[in-house]
Amino acid sequence: MLAEIGLAAGLVSVLALAFDPGLGPAAVVALLVLLVVGLADAGVALYRRIRRLPEPRGRTPTAAAARIAVIACLLVLVPAAVSYVSSMTRRSNTTLSIRSVEWLRDHGGRSLVSDVERLYYSLTAPSKGGPALRKLSIAGVAAAPLPPRTYAHRHSNAQIVPRPFRPRDIRPAIHPALPGEGVWRVTQTRFAHDPNPPLLVTTYRPDPSYPRVVAGLAWINPRRTRLALYPGMQQPPGAAGPYAVPASELGPLLATFNSGFKHADSNGGFFRGGRSLEPLQPGQGTILAYANGRVDIRTWHGGRTPGPNVRLARQNLPLIVDGRRPNPSLSDGPQWGATLGNAILVWRSGLGIDRHGDLIYAAAPDQSVGSLAQLLIHAGAVRAVELDINTYWVTLNTYARAGARDPGKLLPDMARPATRYLTPDDRDFFAVYLR
Repeated sequence: MLAEIGLAAGLVSVLALAFDPGLGPAAVVALLVLLVVGLADAGVALYRRIRRLPEPRGRTPTAAAARIAVIACLLVLVPAAVSYVSSMTRRSNTTLSIRSVEWLRDHGGRSLVSDVERLYYSLTAPSKGGPALRKLSIAGVAAAPLPPRTYAHRHSNAQIVPRPFRPRDIRPAIHPALPGEGVWRVTQTRFAHDPNPPLLVTTYRPDPSYPRVVAGLAWINPRRTRLALYPGMQQPPGAAGPYAVPASELGPLLATFNSGFKHADSNGGFFRGGRSLEPLQPGQGTILAYANGRVDIRTWHGGRTPGPNVRLARQNLPLIVDGRRPNPSLSDGPQWGATLGNAILVWRSGLGIDRHGDLIYAAAPDQSVGSLAQLLIHAGAVRAVELDINTYWVTLNTYARAGARDPGKLLPDMARPATRYLTPDDRDFFAVYLR
């Protein structure tokens, strides 16, 4: 028996050195081997019973090999089980199935998970064409006032000076347009007649080839709002919180929305409150908020930590839009391939900035990274980054009444509840406050 344990340990060591699969894939393979050995043993036993063959005497080479394989599998599964149980028992608001996939991805199974996801989304990809929608889900509570003829925005180095402005409605991509399509609406009735609204939302159909796909947009006015960034319970690692919108900040809360990829997938920095939880990386698309209230999205060319005038910085891959043009690498570049790649049609979200310095959030199902870039450009973005993707992670919630009361989703098909981010969440997120 000791010899068999030694051989099993040696086998595990050799395979680990040769293939370095990571704990997750190794555990999957070990489980499959145990299943095959168990089925084979049961099949042989059933065959002997049917044929009324006598049991073999002594240890056969086949039985010894099976025992070595079983022991090797157990040597892999024990540490994997300890790691998995430790991960699953951590504080979390994510479902067990999602956490299990994330555990596998974080322990060497990123390629395996991505391949399975690609296969699934390829098989369930939407067909082009089909019947058009007859009614559109309408975001917001009341139409915003008509836009002025000119944009009168001015700002100094000290502060942003409010000027009456709101963007023009989104030009329809499918004709005839449905009632309310692309029309900006306020999220609280108290702003219905405000010539300088803080936040507007709308929905529209962005692609005639997929007439049933509806995108959601939010326009964020930095002259009337303050952008905040909060860490999650698990992302970025080592954050001390708060992991939800603080109770003391609920009064002026206007919206919350998802941030970007996990650091392991984006190699991006995270900075807030004068503390860098992940160092900023050059060449990465970066969302910035400054002490004077200004916001920006640009390629980072600075150091690992921003200057004292920066309140927050969040990076997520290179820009997907720059100079109001899609990044030329969107079609074949490797930057967006860490999870589902460029072309797979899934829920995607992004954040852009227009020529006036206003933020534009966009989210929609069945998007490639290229179509997401076009969606943001159509809404007026001159620079933009992709945020998180997949139906489970894409979220923008607004609140119809002050104090975060009557929460609602930008798009009704967003998977998470409208109360997400009001209680501790696993992932980091942005919040928009009235100021």
